[in-house]
Amino acid sequence: MKESPDKNTYVSPGMPDLESSGKTFSLFEFWPIWLMYLPVAFQWLLLSIRHRSLTLPLLANPELHLSGMVGIPKSSLLEQAIGECEKSILPWFVIQVTNEAIEIQISLLLVRIEEYQFDFPLVCKPDIGCRGSGVKLVKNVEQLAAYIESYPCGTAIMLQKLSQFEPEAGVFFVKHPHQNQGEIISLALKYMPYVVGDGEHTLLELINLDQRAKQISHLYLERHQAQLNTVIKKGTPYRLVFSASHSSGAIFRDGRSFITPELTHQVNRMMQDLPEFYYGRMDIKFASIDKLIKGEGLEIIEINAASSESLHIWDKNTPLSEAIRSLLSQYRTLFALGHHNRKRGYKTPGVKALLAGLKRERNLKRFYPDTD
Repeated sequence: MKESPDKNTYVSPGMPDLESSGKTFSLFEFWPIWLMYLPVAFQWLLLSIRHRSLTLPLLANPELHLSGMVGIPKSSLLEQAIGECEKSILPWFVIQVTNEAIEIQISLLLVRIEEYQFDFPLVCKPDIGCRGSGVKLVKNVEQLAAYIESYPCGTAIMLQKLSQFEPEAGVFFVKHPHQNQGEIISLALKYMPYVVGDGEHTLLELINLDQRAKQISHLYLERHQAQLNTVIKKGTPYRLVFSASHSSGAIFRDGRSFITPELTHQVNRMMQDLPEFYYGRMDIKFASIDKLIKGEGLEIIEINAASSESLHIWDKNTPLSEAIRSLLSQYRTLFALGHHNRKRGYKTPGVKALLAGLKRERNLKRFYPDTD
């Protein structure tokens, strides 16, 4: 770890310093999601009237069911990848939870893990995700068994190789079907929050002493319940979050200044090997910020499609007006892509299909374990 300008703040090697002076959160950073998206809903209705289709955005990525908006397996997009894109995605496979004895399920899984050439620790997550829910770092067979047993029979779970890097970015890509090259419209750096031991205070006390962590301590306490009364050794950074999602307490910073022609070129190389994909965000691991801006050694964790957000809006210094403009612009782009693809002959999904996706995701999410 390295020390950033705030002596109590540590960041992963390879990441830019994390400026932590000034305000701790933006005004709207932890508003209810429905409130942030209320202007989007009004715009959606107006654009639906103009285009005579309520579900036109679901054609933005026409080879992906519902364009990946809701209730769609991660694997249904990843399995379409070929060439440079496929090589850049960290190895993964999907299993179905069965009613067989857990010992049998685990023995079959261990064979597949070996086939895909990765080992513990590994990452487990539901194939149909919802804002980072259910993502776990699994360190051994016992934890893997417990994870599988937490789901009902029939649930699809993705197992994926753990990245060799901790630095992570959310890279939002848009390409219009009539263009040869797309563009990166947003880039956000994802920081894992840490507290640093002093040899005197327990983990709970360190969280309560941290200006940011103490205000969202509910996101951390249950996750680290077993360690809350442990005194952390002096100078030892303790990581509060594994999954770099906003809902789990990760810190996002606007990284658009790191968008370079080299990075854009590499992203286009990867995305051209994902058929008919025009809109979405890649969550990417990288060795260092220098490697990121050069587009070198990038590892894709997953690709989020039509429901993606430009993550720079969750930077504490992003004004509410800019965040709303960004969201509205994204959804105008979805309608524009859908309109173009409809003219190309693709058929618009019905409202019934959208509602079915929403219901599927809502029903599954209640079984998902807490995110690490």
